[in-house]
Order: sequence, then structure tokens, then C-alpha cells
Amino acid sequence: MVSEHAEPAAAASTAQVLVASNRGPVSYTLGEDGTLDAKRGGGGLVSGLSAVDDKLWVCAALGDGDREAVRRGVGEAGVRMLDIAAGIHADAYNGIANSVLWFVHHLLYQTPVEPVFDAEFRRQWASYETYNRAFARALAEEAGPEASVLVQDYHLALVPGMLRELRPDLRIGHFSHTPWAPVDYFRLLPDDIAEQLLRGILGADRAAFLTRRWADAFIGCCTEILGGTGRTRIGVHGLGADADFLRRRSQEPDVTERMAALREQVGEGRKTIVRVDRTELSKNIVRGLHAYRALLDTHPEWRERVVHIAFAYPSRQDLAVYRDYTAAVQTLATEINGAYGTEGWTPVVLHVKDDFARSLAAYRLADVALVNPIRDGMNLVAKEVPVVSDHGCALVLSREAGAYEELGEDAIVVNPYDVTGTAEALHEALTMSGDERSGRTKRLAEAATALPPQQWFLDQLEALRQG
Repeated sequence: MVSEHAEPAAAASTAQVLVASNRGPVSYTLGEDGTLDAKRGGGGLVSGLSAVDDKLWVCAALGDGDREAVRRGVGEAGVRMLDIAAGIHADAYNGIANSVLWFVHHLLYQTPVEPVFDAEFRRQWASYETYNRAFARALAEEAGPEASVLVQDYHLALVPGMLRELRPDLRIGHFSHTPWAPVDYFRLLPDDIAEQLLRGILGADRAAFLTRRWADAFIGCCTEILGGTGRTRIGVHGLGADADFLRRRSQEPDVTERMAALREQVGEGRKTIVRVDRTELSKNIVRGLHAYRALLDTHPEWRERVVHIAFAYPSRQDLAVYRDYTAAVQTLATEINGAYGTEGWTPVVLHVKDDFARSLAAYRLADVALVNPIRDGMNLVAKEVPVVSDHGCALVLSREAGAYEELGEDAIVVNPYDVTGTAEALHEALTMSGDERSGRTKRLAEAATALPPQQWFLDQLEALRQG
């Protein structure tokens, strides 16, 4: 718990390493009695940044608790939280970043009817500019001479260019955690907006991506629209799984308890097909369920012998299209259970409440991991499962996941749109011999941990400083 009388973080006007992202490493909730509770976040970026001691993280206040913390002067050393007006943030985050840029880079639009770039889009785009400008100004204020600034993701695509104008002495990097759209799809955007986005990122000394494929797509867009990437260097850093953390955490008592509960739900002697995802449109959960249903139809010998453990944790539920997608996942799981289930067998065990310990328990239990996104910047689930699997796990992996570049050789690779092909891949995975599955899992785990988060971040910082 954080006292409202806590001292604010000291101003770090000489910071030499700065990171900017929409979400920071800490968030605050406001209690009914007026107290503020702080919660530390996780993920690859948080883990990676732990490798640097003297740093400043600039992030947005995301909710009422965060904004109240800023207003009271409550903070953490090494973190500056920006109290950007709630309406501006909503326009920038939901209106542009998640409803336009995410859709473009993941190829999600139903193009006969969307997108529609009208006056409302232009109004929201102005908020996106304002939001990015707030970050650029804060970074310019906080950075010491010739400091290194690493700007994260599509939320802040304009920041490098804006910051370059304010502080030409800085070393500026931008990292894209998503795919990058091919040029023909990227040009769905209005021409001036497409150019503005590219020039924004090219304000950086170095722009980096999770895979060579996404880097090449960005270069292609710059070449077609701007004539090239100018002086900006392009890099690739494939974020890996944090093996030490995952193996340690997966052996803790709460994970063991959840394993016992899952085993009871699955039933004795049955195999498991596991997926763990947010109910994000790009994750392709609905087609995965259709593929499982097709498996039960075309290979009825698996009925009562396999259970699909599907964790679909709600995401972006303030957007109607995501609420509808979450509902579609739940409806289809219920239909499969109604059509195929028996008194002693529930074909789909679906959980929609986020529970990291339960996810790790499922990783350990999995005979097959299903990772079939339409498109994904990397997909750390594909990397995490082989690391903590107890008995070896066959990986069914979409060729459209960034992880395919590193894991494809030892995965069973699928076209994410091909339900029939995915069903056959599941059958192949379920019938894989123990020796082959064990060997593949070992190689998958080695590839998955080749660039753990701390080294991933340090490599980027070193490459930026060498420029």
C-alpha cells in the first residue's frame, strides 16, 4: 500500500537511459477510503529493464488511481507518470492505437465495410498527436545530454520525430512489438497519415522489430512511400522467454494446486490440447475451437480421450468488437460441449478469468500447445510452453506468428485460416511419439530462450549507443 503522503519521485533531469511506453511498470488503484494501492506489472519489457539500474521510465496514467497518484505527488523512483487528459488518452489509445494501427498491422479489417477515415477519425488523430507530443516533451525535459531514449510500440509512433526536433542531441530508438503491415495494406491509411507515421519512427536513430519479416515490411513501406529509410538504422531483436523466472515460478505451490484442479477437470488418462491467449481478435481463438471440433468429427477416436484446455482472458472489453468476440468464444465452447460431451467428459475446459498460476499449470500439463494467431508480432506463449513443460509438448504453430521464424523447424506449422489443416495438425501432434516430442521440446526451449528479456534490452541499448 502506498501512503498519499509518500514523497514523489525525484526529478531526473540528467537521466541517461529513458524508456517511454503507454503502460508503465506500476499502476495504482484508489480505495474507497482514499488510500492508493500500488501494483507492479510484469512482462518482457519490465523484466528487460531490470538489467539497467540508472533509468527513467516515462508512461501514461491509465486510470483514476494513476491520475490521483500523479495529482497527490505519489510516485516511484525512476518512473514519471503523465496525467494526460482522460479524453485525449481514450481517443489516442482506443480510437487510434487499438482501433486503427493495431487493425492495420494485424490485417484485421473487413475491407468491404471498414475502415472509414472520416471527420471523427481526424478528431481522434489530433488526440493521438497530442498524446505523443506530451511524451516527447516529457522525455526532452528529463533526458540528460546525449542520453539514450528507447520508445516503445505503435502507441508512440510519432514520438521519435517530435523528440528529435526538441532534442537533436539524443540517441533515439523505437521498438515495434507488433507486426508491420505490408505496403499494400499499410496504404489503407490516408496518405498523409501513413507518411506521418513513417516519418515519426524515422525520427529515431534506430528502429527495431521482433523479426526480419516485420523489419522488411517497414523498409518496404518507407521505400514505397518516402523513397527510403534515410539515416535511420533498422534492427531485429527477437524477444525470448525468461527461462529462470518461468521454471522457478512454475514450481511454486499455487501452480501445483491449480495443476491438481485441472487434472480433475480433464480426467484420468486423457491428453490435453492447451491454448492460453487474450481474447484478442488476432489470436484466432474461434478458428482454433472450430479446428478442435473438426478433430472430433474427423477422428472420432479422440472423443473422450482428449480435452481442450482453453484460457481466453478478456481483452479490451471497452471496445464492442472485443466484447462480441469474447462472447463468440464462450458460445462456441458451450456448443462443442453440448454436442460432444458425455457425463464423464467435458471436451472444452474454458476459463476466461486471468490467472497466471493456472496458465503455468496448463503449460506443464500440455501434451499439445495450440498457437494459431492470424498474425502476431512474436507470441511468447509459443516460447513459454516448451520451457516449463513437464513431459514434452508438441507445438502447433501458425506460420503468421513472429515466433515461427525461430521455432518453425520443430513445430507443426499451420495456415491459421485453414481449419481442416489445423485439425489434422492437432491429430499429428496428439499421435507424435514420446521420443520425438521430447526432442522437439528440448530444441524449442533452447530456441525460445536464446535472447532473454534482459539481454534483449541490453542488445538494443548497445546497438543504439554504437550508432
